[in-house]
Amino acid sequence: MEYVQLGDITIEVELKDIKNIHLSVYPPNGKVRIAAPERMSLDTIRIYAISKLSWIKKQQTKLRGAERETRRDYVTKENQYLLGKRYLLTVIEENSKPRVYLKHNRVVLQVRPKTTRAKRKELIETWYREQLKGLIPKLISQYEKIMNIIVVEFAIRKMKTKWGTCNRGAGRIWFNLELAKKPIECIEYIVVHEMVHFLERAHNARFIAYMDKYLPDWKSRKQLLNRLPVSHVDWDY
Repeated sequence: MEYVQLGDITIEVELKDIKNIHLSVYPPNGKVRIAAPERMSLDTIRIYAISKLSWIKKQQTKLRGAERETRRDYVTKENQYLLGKRYLLTVIEENSKPRVYLKHNRVVLQVRPKTTRAKRKELIETWYREQLKGLIPKLISQYEKIMNIIVVEFAIRKMKTKWGTCNRGAGRIWFNLELAKKPIECIEYIVVHEMVHFLERAHNARFIAYMDKYLPDWKSRKQLLNRLPVSHVDWDY
């Protein structure tokens, strides 16, 4: 691992077999990493980092000031969120197949006695993944017709710094598992955002014009998503 120092900001640099340079600022404290092509010199990477310094500082300020959910132990009466709505968790211990389901204003987690926190978390996350898999295809299908594009594949995965990402060459989109907790209008915003990248790679004027066309209130949805608490994570770099 190489390092670039810009004032009080230390940037980890990893040289990899890739074509383009990638800059990431990680929660919770704004750790900065750059992945760069193996052929690129540290001096070139430093110049690139300097050009992005104001953006790095902005992201660090945002991450350090973000409201965070408390740690979840997956016990009765904890809060759980689904599609922007708060539910109380009820844990039922019995010797039957584990499952998670909604009942009135509660999320019910049915587990075998002595089930560990890690396993309870896994069950809840699997349930969240199923909720998104039931919702996102409908949104993709809706906007495929409007945009006249095709999404070949999508997947749900844990991501530390992004709500979504795409590979437009392969027609593939990945969505952050945490989106399951957010209001439907925020999920729709991320779906449209990533699909617009099939039409325009960069966040430029053309990209904004597409967003204005396909989702006119996208800016308010983005602001709502940014105001919501982010998950508690035991961050391990």
